[in-house]
Amino acid sequence: MAIRSYDYIIVGAGSAGCVLAARLSEDPATKVLLIEAGGPDKGWLVSMPLAWFRAMTTPSLGWGYTTEPEPFADNRPIPEPRGKLLGGCSSINGMMYSRGSPADYDQWAQMGLSGWSFSDVLPYFRKSETNWRGASAYHGGDGPLAVARHLNDGFVYPRLAATAQAMGFKLLDDFHGPEQDGFCAPDFTVKRGRRGSTAALFLRPALGRPNLTVQTRTLTTRIILEHSRAKGVEILNDGRMDKVFAEREVILCGGAFNSPQLLMLSGIGAADELREAGVTPRHDLPGVGRNLQEHASVASLWEASGRFTFDSQLRLDRMALSGLQWLLFGTGAIAGLPVGIQGFVRTREGLDRPDLQTLISPVAMDAKVWFPGWRKPRGDVFSVSNVLLHPESRGWVKLRSADPNDKPRIRLNLLQAEADRQAFHRFIRFTRDFFATQPAASLVLRETAVTAAPRTAAEIDDFLRSAVRTAMHPTSSCAMGLGPDAVLDQNLKVRGLEGLRVADCSSMPLIVGGNTAAPAVMLAEKAADLIRQRSPAMSAS
Repeated sequence: MAIRSYDYIIVGAGSAGCVLAARLSEDPATKVLLIEAGGPDKGWLVSMPLAWFRAMTTPSLGWGYTTEPEPFADNRPIPEPRGKLLGGCSSINGMMYSRGSPADYDQWAQMGLSGWSFSDVLPYFRKSETNWRGASAYHGGDGPLAVARHLNDGFVYPRLAATAQAMGFKLLDDFHGPEQDGFCAPDFTVKRGRRGSTAALFLRPALGRPNLTVQTRTLTTRIILEHSRAKGVEILNDGRMDKVFAEREVILCGGAFNSPQLLMLSGIGAADELREAGVTPRHDLPGVGRNLQEHASVASLWEASGRFTFDSQLRLDRMALSGLQWLLFGTGAIAGLPVGIQGFVRTREGLDRPDLQTLISPVAMDAKVWFPGWRKPRGDVFSVSNVLLHPESRGWVKLRSADPNDKPRIRLNLLQAEADRQAFHRFIRFTRDFFATQPAASLVLRETAVTAAPRTAAEIDDFLRSAVRTAMHPTSSCAMGLGPDAVLDQNLKVRGLEGLRVADCSSMPLIVGGNTAAPAVMLAEKAADLIRQRSPAMSAS
């Protein structure tokens, strides 16, 4: 069998991997291999924006990850959906475009990671996007990633916006302009009414390049190390093991769970833990799988005072007409998401950036298509997701065994830190105050029984343990840094090894204060320049 060799091998065709493959293959003299364990990103379930929740929970499109019993959340295992297809999580997520606060990246730089301040990463956010607002100091106008405007309704949004103003918050035109604190409608990565995944917008236009090879349904089982250098990977495809070699680098883009898992399967990690799992240590790097961070999220439901929510749009005949409109024109209810308003809020004095991301939607997350005599409607409700942006709790990823087919062990330790629990006490008060303020108060009758019951501090603690889930934004398990637990240096290189980098959300030293899809794209854009030894100005030319 002929030995296969490429300049770069990218493991994982997710939010970051598709971007990196597209950028590295821009050089026709460079041979790039992109390996994906899942299959193609085909079908209406992936491309239809309104179907995102069903896509996220469809077993054939995901890894099926669930945490270990969470000790501070009533020992409940908590689902952590991850996309297993081209585009990865960008093919199943809620498509919300969010960068976090500029202070998040400035904090990375203050930790000693030069080149990662907000002024350093902003050019990569701009490079990646075509924003509906057009090019500006904050936005790009000709990048692959389509950032679309959310079309607000004429009834719910104005009343929610007026409530935010009545409470003293600013109404913003853009969460990614000069200010982040305040309320606004979010942007979404949707192009002509279809999901704008990185597979669709970055990878697909590059597939015709002869120097780019994409191999799907292929599990990477091990990084081949020769002395202190990554020389390639072992892969499993259709029951057959094979080896592929990299002349320059192997780059992991598997995300916060799969990237540390592959490092550990390759003998890179905490030596004692590797031995316990049956893996021979090759490079003792104790930070691998540590420092796992996730946005904890707690929801509440509020019964609406009238039939003005999105639930009426889910009636079967209306959905059928909307589906036809979407197929023909890429417009209508199916082409977007039923979001009321979003806010980034500081809920206590002394904070230098928002600690709460609140999303108010005029529909229940579990609402389904309905029709009289067939299925009852879910009912007219407002659902509120309150997300803790800067958690102090830390979790881990460990091997279950030396078998690459075994899912990794994941523990998030949600609500481990007292500060995190206290933050959610504030968030619950904030939401109740919001719906007690006019005109939002006129939109609801009451908080539904389950979430309204907890009132005392002890009752709220009990409720939080039973209700906390995640925003599905895991990060930082292969973190950049300078200390003994750092896995990567500031150039995303695995410390102590050559020819091996990690470029995905696991690379973050600290989680950002917002959704993580756009930062994953930024990380890949910057990684491409680091690998090619180019500056942002050179890459834009």
